[in-house]
Amino acid sequence: MNEQHQDERTRISDAIDRLVTGQATNSNGSLTVVALAAEAGVHRMALLKRHADLKNEFYERVRADTKQAPESEMRLRKNVTKLKERVSDLTEENSGLKDQVTHLALAGAVLADRLRKAEEAARLPDNVLRFPKP
Repeated sequence: MNEQHQDERTRISDAIDRLVTGQATNSNGSLTVVALAAEAGVHRMALLKRHADLKNEFYERVRADTKQAPESEMRLRKNVTKLKERVSDLTEENSGLKDQVTHLALAGAVLADRLRKAEEAARLPDNVLRFPKP
């Protein structure tokens, strides 16, 4: 591990402590990876790729020390809730549309039968009457 890599890790660890205790100096203080990267003065991708263990430690500390989920997780949970509601609405709408399709298919069959009977009746001579089927 080179000196620059170790320096980044030290800055990230210090930034984790500051963010979790609510004493941010270089960021907006939110409990996100973006804020952590800004607080530590490192690029976000460096944090996500080279120091993924510290990112995971940050999330664990947020959960343990603040007794809350990270903001990104809260946003995702809210989004999941909205999506579940949307799926429920669409499922209900789909059920109604299936009922309509069934009714329209039956109505189409009745109309097709009436048309067929009308065409058959039109082919009979005028002096012939058709007896209805019992």
